[in-house]
Amino acid sequence: MSNKHDVIVIGAGISGLSAAKVLVESGLSVVVLEARDRVGGRTYTVKNSKTKYVDLGGAYVGPTQNRILRIAKEFGVETYKVNEVQRLIHYVKGKSYAFKGPFPPMWNPIVYMDYNNLWRTMDEMGKEIPNESPWTAPHAEEWDKITMKELIDKLCWTSTAKKFATLFVNVNVTSEPHEISALWFLWYVKQCGGTTRIFSTSNGGQERKFVGGANQISEKMAEHLQGRVKLQRPVVRINQTTETIVVETVNHEIYEAKFVISAIPPALCMKIHFNPELPPLRNQLITRVPMGSVIKCMVYYKEAFWRKKDFCGSMIIEDEDAPIGLTLDDTKPDGSVPAIMGFILARKSRKLANLSKDERKRKICELYAKVLDSEEALHPVHYEEKNWCEEQYSGGCYTAYFPPGILTQYGRVLRQPFGRIYFAGTETATEWSGYLEGAIQAGERAAREILFNLGRISESEIWRPEPECLDIPGLPITTTFWERNLPSVPGLLKILGFSSLLTSSAALGLMFYRKGLIFHN
Repeated sequence: MSNKHDVIVIGAGISGLSAAKVLVESGLSVVVLEARDRVGGRTYTVKNSKTKYVDLGGAYVGPTQNRILRIAKEFGVETYKVNEVQRLIHYVKGKSYAFKGPFPPMWNPIVYMDYNNLWRTMDEMGKEIPNESPWTAPHAEEWDKITMKELIDKLCWTSTAKKFATLFVNVNVTSEPHEISALWFLWYVKQCGGTTRIFSTSNGGQERKFVGGANQISEKMAEHLQGRVKLQRPVVRINQTTETIVVETVNHEIYEAKFVISAIPPALCMKIHFNPELPPLRNQLITRVPMGSVIKCMVYYKEAFWRKKDFCGSMIIEDEDAPIGLTLDDTKPDGSVPAIMGFILARKSRKLANLSKDERKRKICELYAKVLDSEEALHPVHYEEKNWCEEQYSGGCYTAYFPPGILTQYGRVLRQPFGRIYFAGTETATEWSGYLEGAIQAGERAAREILFNLGRISESEIWRPEPECLDIPGLPITTTFWERNLPSVPGLLKILGFSSLLTSSAALGLMFYRKGLIFHN
């Protein structure tokens, strides 16, 4: 078989495979070079007798993620709903509070106003940010200069809201508020459909999983590509000074093509030698976008004891000493293999990385016993985990994040081709970037850029809108009158005015409250 092709795709994750699929279906000759000994990239399904199958990487899918739902349907991979029938738990200040709905309720009126204003303001700021070019937003420079921590400190009056906002950042982008640009995070939440959509299980980003595991999507696409995927072929050199692009792998195989699609995380391009070298902005961009940090942990039990207590298995855990920040039920759709999935996020994944697997398991079980108030949580029958920070060919998970100042300076080169090299990968998506959905959008877009270059399609077809998945339609996210119109805490102070002694004492109370001198929530 000749090593000459129309297109070489680097990376057999969902993005690279969906790019290859489009190109092969358009009649081009394609080879996909993958560094690992498996396809799937940041999705990773492990099969064994204890778990049947378990997703140790990307797994969740939900309404408005229409591309991944289309591909799953095409290959006959079914989805099932993550269990959220029973009550969720919010664990805060050493106590568990049961609730229903996407966000835990706040009973203290001041805290409630503070919370409400935080979500509303983030969504309003997001509306100003264009999905495809966040660096052109009216306040782009200003918002990119500050961290998400600075924005949270500015928007939130109460420590309760600040702490929850920190967890919200940890859960969504596996990084810390002080590490990331406010512009980037506001963009990220916006292009996932807003604060409620991104955080929700039902009608949100975590609504469903794939029966049999997420890796099937990549495996079935690879099968469809009939031998065009080459495993254990890390690319080390790309030379486009000649008529064809010459790509060399670490085992000294040479491949030639007219075009290349790079479908790997931006930072991994640092492992490749380019000739001619990357343009200045691209060269610096790839050293400036680190990957998030997460350890995904599954604890298996004899039975789903939490459901007997009317808990669904979703826990939002606010406690500096707790290893896990968020859990979801990971029991199989038929009720077998009861399990709880938990994320060790950002700072905590770094803190707990040097413990042994057994020590992490013990800490997690002790936490679940406390939060669920159940002795049964201490007796798991099996444990699985995956620390994505040690993965040489991912660098971390779920996605790359942008520190302050990077998006406005370097963002515009993210998707910019370099000669005949095009860029895919979930980081380059404009909808659900960071998710499986974004990976597919990016792969298909990069493939169509090449098809346009070859004169096969018109320019207007590169960014093809995706019709809604009729089986799993996205319900609109609605807000109540009060959510739209309730003042913020500073707004309330303005309304009250500082005229009378009474309001001054209210303001004084608020000030003490804000300093954490008064017990709240």
